[in-house]
Amino acid sequence: MKKNLKLFINNKSLSMLFLGFSSGLPILLVFSTLSVWLIKAGVERNTVTLFSWAGFAYAFKYLWSPIVDNCQMPFFKKLGHRRGWLIFSQLSICTFLILISFIDPQKNIYLIALAVTMLAISSATQDIIIDAFRIESAPQFMQGPLSSMYIAGYRLAMLISGAGSLWLAAFFGTEIYNQSTWQKVYLIMSTLMLVGILTTIFSKEPSIKRFKNFKNKNQIRFLMVIIISIISFIFIYSKLSSPFEDNLIFNFVFTFFRLILCFALAFFIVYISTKIQFVSKNKFKNSYLNPILSFLKKYGKFAFFILLLISLYRIADIVMGVMANIFYLEKGYNIKDIATYSKFFGVFATIIGGFMGGYFSLKFGTMRSLFFGAFIAAASNLLFAWLAAHAISVKLLIYVITADNISSGFAGAAFVIYLSGLTSIKFTATQYALFSSIMLFIPKLIAGYSGGWVDVMGYQNFFILTAAMGIPVLFLILWIAKVAPVRN
Repeated sequence: MKKNLKLFINNKSLSMLFLGFSSGLPILLVFSTLSVWLIKAGVERNTVTLFSWAGFAYAFKYLWSPIVDNCQMPFFKKLGHRRGWLIFSQLSICTFLILISFIDPQKNIYLIALAVTMLAISSATQDIIIDAFRIESAPQFMQGPLSSMYIAGYRLAMLISGAGSLWLAAFFGTEIYNQSTWQKVYLIMSTLMLVGILTTIFSKEPSIKRFKNFKNKNQIRFLMVIIISIISFIFIYSKLSSPFEDNLIFNFVFTFFRLILCFALAFFIVYISTKIQFVSKNKFKNSYLNPILSFLKKYGKFAFFILLLISLYRIADIVMGVMANIFYLEKGYNIKDIATYSKFFGVFATIIGGFMGGYFSLKFGTMRSLFFGAFIAAASNLLFAWLAAHAISVKLLIYVITADNISSGFAGAAFVIYLSGLTSIKFTATQYALFSSIMLFIPKLIAGYSGGWVDVMGYQNFFILTAAMGIPVLFLILWIAKVAPVRN
């Protein structure tokens, strides 16, 4: 017991606590807090939920993870490979938070959408590096404590950017919409990124010898191809408008195939660049194919099912979570209620759940903690269905939020530990980014249509549906635990 607890209190664990804070701060400012701002600004519910697609930056971060893994940040080389990228991403987050604060969604919804997307990209880049930093800093038996400390810091930041930002908004005045209120909130949040910046400066660079894929000339060309691919992806996607706007199911299917087509175009650009020898074919192979081939070689015929588990594990949590703040507002709770009961109590409950998940993993193993986390995360959505069927009650809200966030924290810690165990130290950032991307793609795609699903079936049935989404995950975990487990 004492030996296990000591693993949570050391320099590496404390560094992950503060880096977790840096990672968690932007997430609600991109999603949850932003949704309250947009609703107060009079933006339609369906448009607000579509802003969740900014989260595709987290789903697509695998595209630029090889750059982060193989190329040093030119202006921050003295800090080392990982720390140089960390500082760059953290400064980028500060910049876009400040930019967002000066944009009024009532006047320019498209500009704020662009700024939010860039903020999400910067935040996703930071996550790539922190995940690699954590895995490279300690052996597998330490990943449980490090993951728990990371989640504790992550959730503490969510307390600040969630409850804190809403309290600030209420203090500055939100009954009558005023852009200056939200400007002050986002400017204050930007200053809190100093926690991550200072931690990065005073942290030790992981002593990992990594294969250098790129020389300076190749770095520039490689980066150019990636940027062109991403821009082409965004441009083509924006131009392919759906002919099924009035049909929710057909529109969803069309969106899915539109994304696949854009992915195909991006990879075609990469293929052409290698054919004309603008970029070495071997460079792309080493950057993209080898991390995948390494994983496939390790797990063989079970690799597909592991990837399927990764893609579905957080589906119940993510799809439901997009609608949470909107549900609270439309149910009749005010901003102070949401800040106090949802963000304040909820975050502390999540931190407790995160520590429970880390300790449970140490005590009973990764796969058992993974199963239990998936079960309670899906089951907690039924509590929201129960809440939707009752009149406004602060007591019920506290009970539901506490249970939901404990389960979310537990499942999050268990999942991070699981992904860390799957990751090869040879391709730390790239493989973990791939797993994280796969984890978010399907849930975020579905979550973007959450507003439409609620319009069709109502909140109660919507929450029941999200709980049911977690059932196949349980059977998948039980089977994988037998044939291809990850052990502590």
